[in-house]
Amino acid sequence: MKLIKTTEAVGHVLCHDLTQIIKGVTKDARFRKGHIVTEEDIPVLLSMGKEHLYLWEKTEDMLHENEGAVILYDICKNDYMRPSEIKEGKIDIFATTEGLFKVDKERLKRINSLGELMIATRHGNFPVKEGEHLAGTRVIPLLIDKDKMNRAKEAAGDTPLMQIKPFHHKKVGIITTGNEVFYGRIQDAFGPVLRQKVSEYPSEVIGQRILSDDPKSITVL
Repeated sequence: MKLIKTTEAVGHVLCHDLTQIIKGVTKDARFRKGHIVTEEDIPVLLSMGKEHLYLWEKTEDMLHENEGAVILYDICKNDYMRPSEIKEGKIDIFATTEGLFKVDKERLKRINSLGELMIATRHGNFPVKEGEHLAGTRVIPLLIDKDKMNRAKEAAGDTPLMQIKPFHHKKVGIITTGNEVFYGRIQDAFGPVLRQKVSEYPSEVIGQRILSDDPKSITVL
């Protein structure tokens, strides 16, 4: 990466996004990483306050933040996941199905302990729905040492850091026990609660039986 005057930047490649702010109109990247600067771009860049530009000067031992973010995404990704568009060294990961989300916390800690990079995830062992945000990857500096990214891959091992175990449609039977309910002394309150809980997952309640406390009636032989 090298710093040169904007007026001398024609033909060079930008190594990061440049944001243009026009109050009440826009606040977004006007020029994206990888853009080749043209003569027409110079007045726009100067109006954005860019008197100098950092331009790509790649070496064999360094990676751009976006290249590093792709490596982190590859460490995480598994079935039933999709990435966001890569932007400023960041990739977000989303679920493509509903299921149980799991994360290998020990490997995650080892990777995040390397510094200059991070993978932030939601808690594992919780249900997720299609489209929900699972994690974000980030390379913090604009350029990162290739050796550090190799160490991240070594810390991750050969299996993805995250997984979603899809839910399968199940049939549910409810058995309620208790003389007080069986003989009608009180109204069953647990059946509706259970129905509500299982309705949050792909399931079908096929029936409910209310039995007394007689062991013979509730024992399956």
